[in-house]
Amino acid sequence: MKLEIINDIKKLIRDIPDFPKPGIIFKDITPLLLEQEKFSQMIDLLADNYKDKDIDKIVAIEARGFILGSVLAYKLGVGLIPVRKAGKLPGEVLKTTYELEYGTDTLEIHADAIKPEDKLLIIDDVLATGGTVAGVVNLLHKLGANIQGIGFLIELEFLKGREKLVDQPIFSLLKY
Repeated sequence: MKLEIINDIKKLIRDIPDFPKPGIIFKDITPLLLEQEKFSQMIDLLADNYKDKDIDKIVAIEARGFILGSVLAYKLGVGLIPVRKAGKLPGEVLKTTYELEYGTDTLEIHADAIKPEDKLLIIDDVLATGGTVAGVVNLLHKLGANIQGIGFLIELEFLKGREKLVDQPIFSLLKY
């Protein structure tokens, strides 16, 4: 049953060639988001993986990670910490600049969002080259974070993003 649900979810992910630039095949989750039953099943599968873990807050990475992270935080009954692109958060922030498969970017987090005793789960939509989430991990370590896991809807295994996340517990629902 679980494998059947995963396969049904996978069928709703569409490939968009040459986005955001030539040579990139973008995994678009919009069709999945439009299907309430499959979206709910996807969240349930992610939540099942973390329901028995000791997690206080979810760190959701902009932008599609917000969609997954906020619903998952609600489902698990934990707090949500947004990690945003530069200049989007008010107040004191810490930032990290990292490499993407198609350039560089900067992310920020509120400096006071995490307490040393917080047990965190990082959530994003796709693990590609690992640059984004590795930058977030480094940022969280600067804040003394206790990372319990890193979860993704999709992992593009051929890009070897896990190699940048050595010693981190990673879970991906769908693998390509």
